[in-house]
Amino acid sequence: MGKRNVVRVLPWKTTDGKECLLRSDDSGGVLSRLADDMEATQLDIGEKVLLHAHELLSNPRATELEMRYLARQLTECLGDALRVAGSRGARLGVGGTEDDEDDAEEGPELVAEAFE
Repeated sequence: MGKRNVVRVLPWKTTDGKECLLRSDDSGGVLSRLADDMEATQLDIGEKVLLHAHELLSNPRATELEMRYLARQLTECLGDALRVAGSRGARLGVGGTEDDEDDAEEGPELVAEAFE
């Protein structure tokens, strides 16, 4: 079984908010490992924010400012988790094709061979 050329959505965006893509046939390359580590960190942070949310929501003296800040944190974490899920699903062939890049507003595509 040969290697597949996979397009991966990286867990960070460009400075103008567009997605970064990595085209690679090697899931163990430097950029892929960095992206894996960052995804794991993002999901860990999401778990901690969720625990904080449960605590804050059970506090009847929580202020409006605290709740707004929590909402911003939860929104950011949800966005990260959805990006991770979408990227992993695409690599598994779930919910679309790996090479279907036309639906998203994209940023630069990194070619793994240039970096690894």
